[in-house]
Amino acid sequence: MMTKLERYLGERGAWAEAEIKRQLKGGLAGRGAAIAFLEPAPALLRRAMGYSLLAGGKRLRPVLVMAAAECCGLAPRRVIKAACALEMIHTYSLIHDDLPAMDDDDLRRGRPTSHKVFGEAVAILAGDGLLTWAFELAAENAADLGLSGKGASELIRVIAAGAGARGMVGGQTADISAEGWPDSKLRDGRAKKALGLIRYIHAHKTAALITASLEAGAVLAQTSASRRGALREYGYRVGVAFQVADDVLDVVGDKKKLGKRGSDADNLKLTYPRLYGIEPSERIARGLADRAKKALSCFGPAADPLRELADYVVTRDR
Repeated sequence: MMTKLERYLGERGAWAEAEIKRQLKGGLAGRGAAIAFLEPAPALLRRAMGYSLLAGGKRLRPVLVMAAAECCGLAPRRVIKAACALEMIHTYSLIHDDLPAMDDDDLRRGRPTSHKVFGEAVAILAGDGLLTWAFELAAENAADLGLSGKGASELIRVIAAGAGARGMVGGQTADISAEGWPDSKLRDGRAKKALGLIRYIHAHKTAALITASLEAGAVLAQTSASRRGALREYGYRVGVAFQVADDVLDVVGDKKKLGKRGSDADNLKLTYPRLYGIEPSERIARGLADRAKKALSCFGPAADPLRELADYVVTRDR
């Protein structure tokens, strides 16, 4: 029997899935384009973008956009375009992350990665297309809700900051730079430096876009600064917890359920399991999830799905 949270995630994930399909069918084919004279996107590019975007996944970031808006009194479906925009950014990052120059993975969500199917050049362009299309959709959502110019620009700023050099891309860069640390470096005086790097990587590579998802929902709902700040803190805590749990799963998880082979050990990446071991890492993730829930004290029952989600991210098996 499905839990209440599973039903919640399934329902809102299905809303995001349906909107993504609608956008792929309409927006990229030239219908409803923001600039009328633009021709449809090339069929090959549309296929490559759709291949990765419709490959499944938890749809966590779209759900977070909707959940944050709902906490702040706005119907979740009114932020569906922005929700899909965050999923597009996440998907672009996965396409690029899997490339030979980065993690060199050949499986993603249980099937061949984009560059294995379409070649590296088209995979890169598919990621580029998803990233830039996301901002078009976010801007449309702001217009749909009648946000002021200041509100719309703040929405774009929040998403760009979470996705860019001071956010996810910065974290990915640090992650690559930190590859190749032998175990000997984790046992000497440089272990403190390793912990600092791990904290930076997790806060930026994963938590930044999760936080941006929550803030995007809050901005679209035009909520108070204090509520937005609470959602920001929740996003940071739950985002880091998510990545710690992900690193644990990379070691002990069922690769069939995960849909990927796990490459952290092969690349000698800095992770909490490498530094502390499995059980201490699980305790760290649990503590972060608990602190994330405490950050939501200013919200009532409308935030219960977010509270349950904090527990889910550290107990999931995929």
